[in-house]
This record gives sequence, structure tokens and C-alpha cells, in this order.
Amino acid sequence: MHTFLNILVGLVLLSVLGMLAAGMIGIARATDPRRSNKLMQWRVMLQGGALLLIVLLMSLLRG
Repeated sequence: MHTFLNILVGLVLLSVLGMLAAGMIGIARATDPRRSNKLMQWRVMLQGGALLLIVLLMSLLRG
């Protein structure tokens, strides 16, 4: 279970990095601002999910 959560946390963190890069590139190119905004919203949601997974992993490791 711990290994699965470790892998899942890593994948979610990579997704956050990808969304951040895509959003920043969109902002720098000054393309569609709605698309960049949507990418940043997804980034925030993914960060929240990553935090929840990390808290779950830490609670499992503690107990």
C-alpha cells in the first residue's frame, strides 16, 4: 500500500509540474487567457490532491 501511494504521489506531483509549465507557457505566449486560467485551476486542484495523498501516506506511516 505504501509503495502504491508513493508512486501515486509522484505521478500527481509530476502532473502538477506539467500543468504549471503548460499554464506558464500559455501566459507567456499571450494566447487564450481562458485556457491558461483553466490550466492553473487544474494545477491548484492537483496540488490539493497531492497534499491529501501526502497526509494520507504520512498517517499510514505513523500508525
